[in-house]
Amino acid sequence: MVNYDLIVIGFGKAGKTLAAKMNAAGKKVAVIERSKAMYGGTCINIACIPTKTMIVAAEKGWSFDDTMKERGAVTGRLNAKNYKMLADNGVDVIDAEAHFVSNKVIEVVAGDDRQELTAETIVINTGAVSNVLPIPGLTTTKHVYDSTGIQTLEALPKRLGVLGGGNIGLEFAGLYNRLGSQVTVLDAATSFLPRVEPSIAKLAKEYMEEDGIVFEQGVKTSEVKNDGDEVVVVTDKGEFRFDALLYATGRKPNIEPLHLENTDIALTERGGIQVNKHLETSVPGVFAVGDVNGGLQFTYISLDDFRIVFNYLTGDGSYNLETRGVVPTAMFLNPPLAQVGLTEDQAKEQGLPVAVKEMPVAGMPRGHVNGDLRGAFKAVVNPETKEILGVTLFGQESHEIINLITLAMNHHIPYTDLAKQIFTHPTMAENLNDLFAI
Repeated sequence: MVNYDLIVIGFGKAGKTLAAKMNAAGKKVAVIERSKAMYGGTCINIACIPTKTMIVAAEKGWSFDDTMKERGAVTGRLNAKNYKMLADNGVDVIDAEAHFVSNKVIEVVAGDDRQELTAETIVINTGAVSNVLPIPGLTTTKHVYDSTGIQTLEALPKRLGVLGGGNIGLEFAGLYNRLGSQVTVLDAATSFLPRVEPSIAKLAKEYMEEDGIVFEQGVKTSEVKNDGDEVVVVTDKGEFRFDALLYATGRKPNIEPLHLENTDIALTERGGIQVNKHLETSVPGVFAVGDVNGGLQFTYISLDDFRIVFNYLTGDGSYNLETRGVVPTAMFLNPPLAQVGLTEDQAKEQGLPVAVKEMPVAGMPRGHVNGDLRGAFKAVVNPETKEILGVTLFGQESHEIINLITLAMNHHIPYTDLAKQIFTHPTMAENLNDLFAI
């Protein structure tokens, strides 16, 4: 049995960052990754980076083939860079499948080779996998893909169906629409983007429809099958026929390969690994970071999970889930839609004093400079305490500006300060002066 100070299972953002830090501190570290294609984790290889690379290429008017080539080039560079970041600096990168034999013993399997490893600290960083709904034919029908497979098509589908109207489904709908596919979104939810401010969700849907995307809300899918090379989706609203179908029905913690039944590691009701505020599992010294613990599925949350575990292992543990601030989100639609904090309805449900203001991008100077007047900004504040309760930004640069709002909220900067802050001109950020003049 080989002993390490730290073993990380999975090459994700939190784990690789912790591995690098602990290795630099003189610890003996191993990172186990079952696929060379996943060096660097989900974000770099099959999620944030490749999909946004494709979106940018499509916005530039690139062809499908050139878009795919650019995606491959970018992910290839970053994959190799991440491997070298660890392997060239003394971390043992083990290409193998890992599973638990007991609480602190891991068996790694690569072909016929097997070896047992143990460590004082073990970090599970295996991410998430596509959630497959129990729809007959979904996984056996030709030309049906999850969010990974849809990125490796050899030809642009003339007609693309998207099963699911969440972040992933809508981003791919917009992407393939720009590339030239006829896109139809089949969404089981009865309302579009139900967790977004209703007025802004309405705008987002209108813009996507103007771009040619068709939405079917409240659809119940009963079967997926082939008719020749066509994909036929059978629903309570009739049959829909496509050249390809993307199912984007959520992602779930990737725990099956770990054989956690051999340990005392507990799971949550939703199938994530149960953790305390320091991200430690029910087995002392074993941590679960990133998507696998059932928290928010964002790379920047995985990075923050690293901060929590690192602070616990090397500091006083004062930074933890309980002291983490508000978390922004961004959907890379056209234009981008970003949020942080509460919506107006959520604030009212909590019984908070509420004042709101919504501004159309059409009234913003930079919107005219950009030649894009779509969107709106909305702020929700507490007029008594002067706190910012929540903000939704829908317009160019929203994915960047939301970080300013998040910083202000986490440092308890009153909204009245943003109303008089000096911003450069002409910018989208300067509209925060008017937005917070409530």
